[in-house]
Amino acid sequence: MQVFPCPFCGLRDETEFHFAVEAGHARPEPAAEVSDADWAAYLYLHKAPKGASREVWLHTTCGEYFIMTRNTVSREVLSSEALPGGEA
Repeated sequence: MQVFPCPFCGLRDETEFHFAVEAGHARPEPAAEVSDADWAAYLYLHKAPKGASREVWLHTTCGEYFIMTRNTVSREVLSSEALPGGEA
């Protein structure tokens, strides 16, 4: 089992976390004018890069979202930081 660092609570078991989205993955707007193809691309087509990747995660225990940078090949966590405006 892997251990993830929550910037608010410290090291915790991976089962306490939920992946939210790739960092920088902008939602298409205005929503009422977005085509079905563009919504499908936003929801289902992800980059899934090999190597370092910045991702938004939710720590379900404390309810805080944060950015985690991890290596998707080795699964090593490189950093963990509060979202801008968050207090960690």
